[in-house]
Amino acid sequence: MRAAQYRGEHRITVDEIDATDPGHGQVQIAVAYTGICGTDLHVLHGSMDSRVTTPQSIGHEMSGTIAAVGEGVTGIAVGDQVTVMPLDACGECPACLAGNGHVCQRLNFVGIDSPGSLQERWNVDASLVVPLPASLSLRHAALVEPLAVACHDVARGRVAAGEHVVVVGGGPIGQLIALVARATGAHVLVVEPNAERRALAERLGADVLDPIGADVPAIVDERTGGAGADVVFEVAGVAATALSSPSLARVRGRVVMVAIHAQPVPIDLHRVFWRELELIGARVYERADFERAVDLLASGQVPADELITRVVPLQDTQAAFEALAVGDAMKILVDVQGADS
Repeated sequence: MRAAQYRGEHRITVDEIDATDPGHGQVQIAVAYTGICGTDLHVLHGSMDSRVTTPQSIGHEMSGTIAAVGEGVTGIAVGDQVTVMPLDACGECPACLAGNGHVCQRLNFVGIDSPGSLQERWNVDASLVVPLPASLSLRHAALVEPLAVACHDVARGRVAAGEHVVVVGGGPIGQLIALVARATGAHVLVVEPNAERRALAERLGADVLDPIGADVPAIVDERTGGAGADVVFEVAGVAATALSSPSLARVRGRVVMVAIHAQPVPIDLHRVFWRELELIGARVYERADFERAVDLLASGQVPADELITRVVPLQDTQAAFEALAVGDAMKILVDVQGADS
């Protein structure tokens, strides 16, 4: 079978490798599409070399069809359309025992710590499989995983209908958070300096603001009758937005830290103290988030085609990574089987 494999030194190759049968408790998935995300870019740039074995297929935003079922697997059949929640928890650490297996202290993030979905046949534990309705196209279903991230973020922020939400950063996850918050009934403002990303957020129904030269806290106050936002999502991942996000929240508002800040950055803890703000971390997702993501895509509440910039064949995986790295796309899918070729 063919597989796109990370080889270190910013390099991905497409190789012929031997396919293996699924083991006990596993299924084999004929991967249809794999989306490329920011975490994958971190892998390509070498930031996760301590976790990734080379050569190795990466990728975890995917959709596909069950091609084979290993011994001991029930409730899953060949031909089923599925995606994968790529969190393999140990079940034994304090986090797992407390019911928080998604942030397991010995988590195997499948697609980073173990092989991922940029290969034609992918063996995974059956427990990680999430079924898809037949009405949901496999192309659209490749967005389930990043949409589940947004569902988790919105759930962590306890967003309620009628609340004012500010999303700082209009990249893929920021756009999805805005969509999920709007589906929850919130009023959403996306703060984003890039004109194309602002235009997309506006097409998707959010209000938008270019922060360059703008007094963002004053504008948020004006929108909210002087109160500030109920919930602020920091998704931009830069030090300046982490520092300023608390200034946008109302008294006892919630500030949800979504972006990955690899290094410690300053934050306005005096504002957190003064307004009794909640500072909330949000990482990955839980099973309920995946299920909500499937429902939002299947119902059309999330317009997948607006978010997918293009689909490329497996042999163009390296070029797709390079395009994303320079901001030349919102979401690129890799057509692993060549169905769109």
